[in-house]
Amino acid sequence: MTNQEQIQYWIGLSDYDLETAEAMLQTKRYLYVGFMCHQTIEKIFKACYTKLKEATPPYTHKLMYLTTKGEFENVFSTEQSLFIQTLEPLNIEARYPEYKIRIARSLTNVKCIDLLSKTKILQQWIKEKILLIK
Repeated sequence: MTNQEQIQYWIGLSDYDLETAEAMLQTKRYLYVGFMCHQTIEKIFKACYTKLKEATPPYTHKLMYLTTKGEFENVFSTEQSLFIQTLEPLNIEARYPEYKIRIARSLTNVKCIDLLSKTKILQQWIKEKILLIK
């Protein structure tokens, strides 16, 4: 697979996960809205990593680790960085039963609408950044 094919692969997965987050919101499966928002950003970060490093991204779900290893952590505004930090625990904690109840209680309809909106905005912003990178 060429570097460009890998980038398109990660973008496609990111788009799919965003659509899944929207479907989870419609069905009121709020825990998985958060999880899929995390997945959306994780995969667009992997596309960005692939573009910048011309290499396969690390096998990790840690968003901040991806930005650091990809050397693009400084491109985000303070607001974007705070949002990324908000998404970070939604991946790992959503997978373990002992955390599901705590996380589920924090993910209301209003919170999930906000998460999804901010995820869409960040994903689109990153896509535009990727396309501008030479």
